Amino acid sequence: MRKRNAVRVVLALSATGAALTPPSLAYAEQPLRVDLRADVDRDGRVDLTGPTDTAGEDTWSVGRGAVFLPNIDDDGKRCPTTAPGGRPLSDAKLAACNDASDTKVNGRADAADLARVRSLPMTNLPSDARAGVQVTTGAAQTRVFVNRIGAWKPVTAQTRLTWAELRAGVEFGVEGKDVIRDSAKWDGRVAIRLKVTSSSGDASDTVTLRAAPLLTHHARQDTQQLMVTKARGNDAWAKRQREFVGALEKEGRQAGITKPLVTFEKYGDIWAQDFVEPAYLNMTGPDGRQRTMRVMLRSAQDREAGRELYEKLRGPDIGVVQAKGRDMQGWETLNSYGNLETIPPYAQGGRSFPAGRIIMGERKDGSGVRPSQEIRTLLKSQGLQDPLLLDTSWLHVGHVDEFVQFLPADTPRGWRIGIADPEAGLRLLRDAQRDGHGAKKMFSVPGFDGTHAPAETIDQALASRYLVSDNQMAARKITANLEILKRETGVTDEEIVPVPALYTRGIVQDSADTRVPLLSRLGGRAEPEVARKHGQQQMAEDAPTAAPTASAAPAPTVSTSAYVPGAVNGILLSRDRYLAPRQWGPVIGGRDIFTEAVTAAYTRAGMKVSYVDDWYTYHLGMGEIHCGTNTLRDASAAWWKP
Repeated sequence: MRKRNAVRVVLALSATGAALTPPSLAYAEQPLRVDLRADVDRDGRVDLTGPTDTAGEDTWSVGRGAVFLPNIDDDGKRCPTTAPGGRPLSDAKLAACNDASDTKVNGRADAADLARVRSLPMTNLPSDARAGVQVTTGAAQTRVFVNRIGAWKPVTAQTRLTWAELRAGVEFGVEGKDVIRDSAKWDGRVAIRLKVTSSSGDASDTVTLRAAPLLTHHARQDTQQLMVTKARGNDAWAKRQREFVGALEKEGRQAGITKPLVTFEKYGDIWAQDFVEPAYLNMTGPDGRQRTMRVMLRSAQDREAGRELYEKLRGPDIGVVQAKGRDMQGWETLNSYGNLETIPPYAQGGRSFPAGRIIMGERKDGSGVRPSQEIRTLLKSQGLQDPLLLDTSWLHVGHVDEFVQFLPADTPRGWRIGIADPEAGLRLLRDAQRDGHGAKKMFSVPGFDGTHAPAETIDQALASRYLVSDNQMAARKITANLEILKRETGVTDEEIVPVPALYTRGIVQDSADTRVPLLSRLGGRAEPEVARKHGQQQMAEDAPTAAPTASAAPAPTVSTSAYVPGAVNGILLSRDRYLAPRQWGPVIGGRDIFTEAVTAAYTRAGMKVSYVDDWYTYHLGMGEIHCGTNTLRDASAAWWKP
């Protein structure tokens, strides 16, 4: 509640308002009124003349209440990336510098990141009136500045506002020092109190603001720019990977993406989806336009590639957030951001997600392995995208992008679910076998750099020891996850796009002399040493045997990866253009049967699909196009509006 203690001022007035002298004094009492206002209705303007920014100024909700930005970009490019002498800075020191790490407003661009708070001019002030400003909630997480003749000065316990400043009205600027990390410790709210004192008494007023939530992108936001790692070196593999980068750039241009590729080149980590999750913060700026700050959320892993987010990207309107402490150790694959996707906006069962909702995978196999607790707490603490956990225990890498995606759609909901369909993949092989094509090669991919192309046939694949049972298991797991998504979102079967897929417990589908060397070169999407050991183990298990009988017990949960390049593991280039990994399936009658089936699935969903070869660049490392790329999307829309 507002606290406005009255200071009585005695005026002598005539009926016409002219000042009189005794004895014809008439007394009027005008209480001293402190009125502090913020942009409660989020239109970018602090209303000093009307009521639009007064109702609810002491509270905050998703739809109403003043917002401020965590000011974690580097508008002046002042943050160093190396120590004196060129030595690398520690991760902690890289993360410690941003625009909010000093007590200055670093130019006009930095000032534009400040949320405004203003006091109404006070015309009935006693001559000895003075005022102080106190942050009563959130003081440790925020900083308040006062605008003094165009210069922003930090507000401290010693700051005093003069009679002249109060009479003219005071402008304040508010910034956050960090994003909301844990709402149990700080929920993002800051309460600012202006208190005026004088010999006649005192008066005060308080307004509440909340930090803008850190939000991840969803498929209904248009793709504006693509990110990818560009391999260095002159060996055949590096050249092939750079060919992939060139093909990606060409596909982006054809889809209408005009901004150049963002390429990571320093650390050689080809999994650009995994070490960073592009996110954003926004509020309505003082000019009435949306003020958007991109934030690169670094994976909670000990992988050097995340350093390039600071070294290459951090700057004006781009900040970086990383986990702290022990969560930044190791290479737990569930902490990669291929394991973080976002359902587009929806409302269901009394819950609304106007900015979409995050999904992540966990291992529901008794191991209890989940993504970083710190990152999950951070994401949930934003208050809008409460992460939903799905079961990825049946995937060796364990990422949700290996089996599910979200596609824009011209429907009342505005989106569909694309889902991998192993049963459809098995049907394609069985139908080909039934029609007399069992001797056709399972894969049409040519050899590369002196290696042999896969030689197995459709008959051999279907008769192999695990392929059928592994895909029956995968189908059950995918169906169970899909039921969770349907229950949580209300999506119907008509809004689901099944896309043919196949999985295998063998990491790759290649001859023994190719598999391990290539996996070693790629690193693998999981931790490299674990991936290599797994590959060596599985090579001994892949020998063809009789297929399981129909009466065999259901296959237990096993770790699998894509057998045919995973079509759902591609990139949404625009609202109607989708880029999938080239399938390299069996060629019958001059046509790749998997390519035909995948194209038909996306065409039915209103998408134009094109293909890029990623077999030797990503597929053999247990990933696809999506795993090796990332997207920056349009984040200008107000997250508080449906």
